[in-house]
Order: sequence, then structure tokens, then C-alpha cells
Amino acid sequence: MKIADFDTNKKVFVIAEIGNNHEGDIVVAKEMVVSAAEAGVDAVKFQTYVPEYISSGDSDRLARLRKFRLKDEEFSQLADYAKAQGVIFFSTSFDIETAKFLNSIQSVFKIASSDNNFFPLIDSIAHFMKPMLVSTGGANIGLIDRIEKSIKIIWKNANVEPGLAFLHCVSSYPTPRKQANLAAIPTLVRRYPGATVGYSDHTLGIDAAVCAVSAGARIVEKHFTLDRKYSSFRDHSLSAEPEELAQMVSKIREITELLGTGEKIPQPCEAESFPLIRRSIAAVKNLPVGHVLQLRDITWVRPGTGVTVGEERQVLNKTLVKSLNKWELITLDDIE
Repeated sequence: MKIADFDTNKKVFVIAEIGNNHEGDIVVAKEMVVSAAEAGVDAVKFQTYVPEYISSGDSDRLARLRKFRLKDEEFSQLADYAKAQGVIFFSTSFDIETAKFLNSIQSVFKIASSDNNFFPLIDSIAHFMKPMLVSTGGANIGLIDRIEKSIKIIWKNANVEPGLAFLHCVSSYPTPRKQANLAAIPTLVRRYPGATVGYSDHTLGIDAAVCAVSAGARIVEKHFTLDRKYSSFRDHSLSAEPEELAQMVSKIREITELLGTGEKIPQPCEAESFPLIRRSIAAVKNLPVGHVLQLRDITWVRPGTGVTVGEERQVLNKTLVKSLNKWELITLDDIE
């Protein structure tokens, strides 16, 4: 999957989910972008919304959302600022109105778990013809199938394939370790071969995010804060701090190296040792010139520099043109 110039087939795409942890302060938001970039992430993600669309019935939450909300021009600043730091910027839209704005400043879209059944929003974003990441918290296979079908129909009609990713997610803040259910990641990989699979983490610590890569995740999203004690806002407590985020990125890169390409072929480091540890065809006893080799005359010994195992037909029923000692390798020059 290509996200801007990033290819998830070549490298795991690591996202620092800043969300609303800036609490409406553009200076703090920029500081978080710098800190996340220094930790080695590939992208920073925010949240963009009209407060009344997502919290019309809770006056306290509505007041907090209004306080935390950044202006459109501030998001534009952050997009440019992130680019200057060498990371991709994008923000999750929680309504069609903000999605239209974000389409002018970002190259990829994210559907939050809370909106993975909000098809008016999903379909609107699909019409932007840009890569889409869909968190699957609270969803079952039936709903994910429906999401895939809805998006793919829109793209098929436009004859485009921008790239779709499903992020395994458990929408609990924080998610209990016993319910992280990382084994769902290979399930999604098998079920949706035409999509990229990733993981959006809400557990405490970084273990789940790192393990997700071993399970097959090519995208990892982790909440990020400058300080878990920054305020009483819930998201800080389950977020990684700068040092922890850097450690997570480092471990993900290490695991990616260990996993390799997945193609089962001999590795370059094996080339030197295999001629020594493989076996060659050899004489099982002293054999005279003129002897016609039979199966009872041969054995298999190291090193593997002679006629290899499986090529017995090259020597059997052939006449020796020189005598051989017991354990001596048989070469093609020894027979006629």
C-alpha cells in the first residue's frame, strides 16, 4: 500500500496518534510533531471535528471538545510543519464537513472505530480517491466485509485503487492485555488479501504494538503524549511518552529485520557453510580400477563439494578409471 511516498510493503508504517493530546494548544501540537519525528515515526495523526456532531448530549464533553478543537488554519500549519520535520501529516475526520477540508491538506484518510458503520462519511471519503485506513474496533467480519464492498464499488466505478487498510483495534481505553486479541491480525490478513492490515493500539505500554508486527501488521498506530501526567484527559494515560515511542519504533524496525521477506529461500549468510555441511557421494570401501559402481559401493559424507546427494544416477553402473579409498569422494573424473 502506498501512502504518499511510503510503501507499507517495504517498511512498517508507524503512526504517532497525537489526537487531541495537544488540548487545543498549537504550540504544544508542534512540539509533539517534533518529538514524534525525533522518535522515528513515519506519520503524525490528529483529530478534526465539529464538536456538536460528536457530543451533542454531553455538555461537559462538548465544552472540552470545543476547548481542544484546533482551527482549520492551524491544521494547515501543522501539515506544513510535519512535512518540514520529514513525517506525513493526516487527521481523522469525524464528519463530512471536516473531511472536505482535510482533503485539501492531506494524502490519506483514517476512519475511526466509532465511525466504521457511519457509511455516509465512509462513502464521502472514498470519493476523494485517496488511501483509506479503517479501524475495526467494535466490528465483526460482516461489517468489515460491508465496508470493503462499499469502498471498492466506489473505486471500481472510478477505475482507481488508492489503497485500503484495515487496522485491528479494540475500542477500550485502555484495552486489557487479555483482550488485545492480536491473533485477529492474521485472520484479517487471510480474509482481505486485497487490503493492507495494521493495528491501532489502546493497551498500556508498547508490547502489543511491537508484537502486532510479528502477527502481520504493516501499519502500527500508537497514541502519543509528551507526558502521561499532562492533564486528567483520558488519552494521555494510555499514550506513549517520547522515550517510549522511540523504543517502540526501534523494536518494530528490529522485528521487521528479523521477519525478513517471508520468501523461503537460502540466505546469503548460509552460502559459505553449506558446501561444508552438505553431503557428497563417496566410496564405502576401497574400490579398484575397472569396478562397476553399485549402490552397495557408495555412501554419503561431508563435505558437499563432490557429486551431491540425489545425483546417484551419475555414478551408479559407471566404471571406475582410478582406484578409490574408503570414504574418498567420487568425482565425475573418476568414472567413464
